[in-house]
Amino acid sequence: EVQLQASGGGLVQAGGSLRLSCAASGFPFDDFAIGWFRQAPGKEREGISCVSASDESIWYPDSVQGRFTFSRDIEKNMVYLEMTDLKPEDTGVYYCAIGWFTSGICTAEEFGRWGQGTQVTVSS
Repeated sequence: EVQLQASGGGLVQAGGSLRLSCAASGFPFDDFAIGWFRQAPGKEREGISCVSASDESIWYPDSVQGRFTFSRDIEKNMVYLEMTDLKPEDTGVYYCAIGWFTSGICTAEEFGRWGQGTQVTVSS
């Protein structure tokens, strides 16, 4: 059974940092694209960082480029999102997911399995 479990969210002041973790199990880790997404209240789910199964390059939107860092530990089947210089607009529920993303802008439609989210709240 495919399982994805995100954790590490919390309340942080603007300028602070958080590290999100995603524990993955039940599938070949290297066979799928993996991504982090967030969903703010009233907004669509947006891609935050994604890596395809075949390419080590990591996609970030401009809004988080230089502040967020995606990493993974294949041996532990773990994926991480290091978030620094957090801003109130980073507030939302953060999800990890697997899918078939290959290149270009990372969208939720390219991911089919989702973990439960973890709430990140950044106060001003």
